[in-house]
Amino acid sequence: MITASITTPLGRILRSWRRSAPGPLWLVVPLALIIAIPVADHFLPPEIHLGHLLIVAPAVTSVVAGPRLTALIGGLAVASLVVAGTERGVLTTESVLVEFGSLAALSVLLVIFALLRDRLWLELRRVRSVSDATQRVVLRPLPDRAGPVSIASEYRSAEADTRIGGDLYAVARASDSTRLVIGDVRGKGLASISDTAIMLGAFRAAAHRQSPLPELVAYLEGAVRWGLAEFSESSGSEADVGERFVTAVVVDIPDDEPVVHVISCGHPPPLLLRDATATALRVPSPALPLGLGGLSDDAYVQATFPFACGDRLLLYTDGVSETRDVQGTFYPLAERAAAWTDQAPGPLVQKITADLKAFAAGPLNDDMAMIVVQREEAPDSPSKPSSQHVVHHDRHHPDASGDGVVRGIGDHGLTHGPGGPHAHPSHPAGAGSNWRQTPKTAE
Repeated sequence: MITASITTPLGRILRSWRRSAPGPLWLVVPLALIIAIPVADHFLPPEIHLGHLLIVAPAVTSVVAGPRLTALIGGLAVASLVVAGTERGVLTTESVLVEFGSLAALSVLLVIFALLRDRLWLELRRVRSVSDATQRVVLRPLPDRAGPVSIASEYRSAEADTRIGGDLYAVARASDSTRLVIGDVRGKGLASISDTAIMLGAFRAAAHRQSPLPELVAYLEGAVRWGLAEFSESSGSEADVGERFVTAVVVDIPDDEPVVHVISCGHPPPLLLRDATATALRVPSPALPLGLGGLSDDAYVQATFPFACGDRLLLYTDGVSETRDVQGTFYPLAERAAAWTDQAPGPLVQKITADLKAFAAGPLNDDMAMIVVQREEAPDSPSKPSSQHVVHHDRHHPDASGDGVVRGIGDHGLTHGPGGPHAHPSHPAGAGSNWRQTPKTAE
């Protein structure tokens, strides 16, 4: 209740008003009233009395100043009323005595109000500092650089005055690659922070190991399923343990190969940005969301896509792609991102965020997270797959035509034929969505 009362628009306006002007400026209005009212009373007719207006002086002061200054202005207002009554010779009349008692009582109440308000604001600042520190530990800021890739990110929570919600992201360096995860916990806002912490803790504990990507995701599945079940038991909410899960995309960018390995667990596909095009990297064998892996016996299979120097990879949550405008139309992320493929990761994230807010024409109703990764250095090794990373052309992919070339990227409607905008030395034209790695044999 305290937070709600102080974070209202009026409370924010008052805090901004209080901080923006120098302290002595606030004394002009109350002191002017205290001086002007007795002077005006001296020249006004006997039937006109302005003493009751003196309550404005301590009232204004209590809004913009602390209890001590409010008490001082309240005392001066009472003294001003005494001066005005004495000048007219009506100090002991019933009307002036009532005004005197009312002004003194209201001044005391305003001092108490200012005292309580300052205590609540101090408590709120302490709570916010603890909350901010906790949220920074759970959702750590991403580095600007990790190995040969540069990184930019953006995060917005659906709940006001919070820095973390149901969306998550993290990055970790292995000895020869950079690994990233972006995910979306079922639910949004503060209610999903526990699940977010479980997922991020599991990723940070295992991502730096040298295990293959499928083994990493299998570890995440076990850790998330165990963590969600344990939290449900401790909180007494076992009934919804089967309804809690995390959609995620986990990617691995090797330092010495111009490729990116992707495993999708029920999450929107990343976008590969290159030459004014945006290609959805749809994996042929997506897995169930993390926490629901026990419902399937299928092994995790990573898909491999070309990712050369200068390419950008856009990872996002459905808080971005499913934002609607006033007509209910979904935000055209691929179309907008394709227009800004010449932008560096930082400016690109800023442009998409600003455009998303303008498109929604109001506050975002869901958590949103976004990462842009750009390979800055060309790999030293030749651009061909090693014996352990076999990449092949899948002519049975649902987006592939008879000649094996992907001509669309699904919902976004961008099409490319042979020799189209996706042509690249390391892969056939248009093959953004139909290159994958066969399951790797565990060593």
